[in-house]
Amino acid sequence: MNHVERREFWSEVFMLQNSVTPKVKLRMLIFGVVATLVWAAGTYTTLIPTSGVAPYEVVGVVLALLLVLRTNAGYDRWYEGRKLWGGIVNQTRNLAQVGLTYGPQEEAWRTEFIRWIAAFPHACRHSLREECSREALEDMRPLVGDAGIEELAAAQHMPMHVARRLAGMLSRAVQRDQLDRFAFLQAEQQRSLLIDHVGACERILKTPLAKAFSVKIRRFLFLYLVALPFGIFDKAGMMTPAIVMLVAYPLLSLDQIGVELQNPFSARRLSHLPLNDICQGIQANVFSALDDEERDLDERQARRAELVA
Repeated sequence: MNHVERREFWSEVFMLQNSVTPKVKLRMLIFGVVATLVWAAGTYTTLIPTSGVAPYEVVGVVLALLLVLRTNAGYDRWYEGRKLWGGIVNQTRNLAQVGLTYGPQEEAWRTEFIRWIAAFPHACRHSLREECSREALEDMRPLVGDAGIEELAAAQHMPMHVARRLAGMLSRAVQRDQLDRFAFLQAEQQRSLLIDHVGACERILKTPLAKAFSVKIRRFLFLYLVALPFGIFDKAGMMTPAIVMLVAYPLLSLDQIGVELQNPFSARRLSHLPLNDICQGIQANVFSALDDEERDLDERQARRAELVA
């Protein structure tokens, strides 16, 4: 285990995948160029007077704290999205179990019910990523068929459409006395929680961090990195650009990490939630439950046949 951890340490030190370095390297180089110009002007001309470094150290600490605050705010959004999708995993399993255990024993009803449950997380994923075209929904065709794809593509809100289909199936089962009302209420509770979870995900998606907060931090960051070489060029000499870029790298990276964490659902963001894997896991879980129930049903029917014989 220690060998694996050591290998992971060195691989993560040098990897660029899932790193914000490619996104901040140009900004870092720009501040390095500015520092080079300041050093050259201060060294070979008398245009720039020397000054102490202490004020820049104090300001740097304050700026770092502000960036950490923003990063923590972004991580809170990422972590909340993770918990909400954990709830979607749990509620889809519960809903499938209630329907299979207490619902109609007709194979067609059970299969259709499970297919639409498995379609729900896929519909949420596509909705959160604003993938509403028929081409984007092709991965759901084995679950809902051609007609279902057309319905979803035309729906104003795909998760609500899937939830409405599930509600209709449960309601018809109650009307035909194939599902008792207590089980129906349990299923409806799980279905309602699914809608609550996707609504909370949409709240994260549609309400980013306050723009004023971002503007002030980035303005402060720009002024600090531009002013820093004025305070250190007389002591750092030729190392001024390197020191400025060394300071800029973590500060710019923290700023970009805060941006990346704001939207945990977009596949374009680094360290986004693995929604594809989560949806496939839910699909495998509910179909496995269907297979188990079908096997148990066959065994019960075989035992009844033996008793009759």
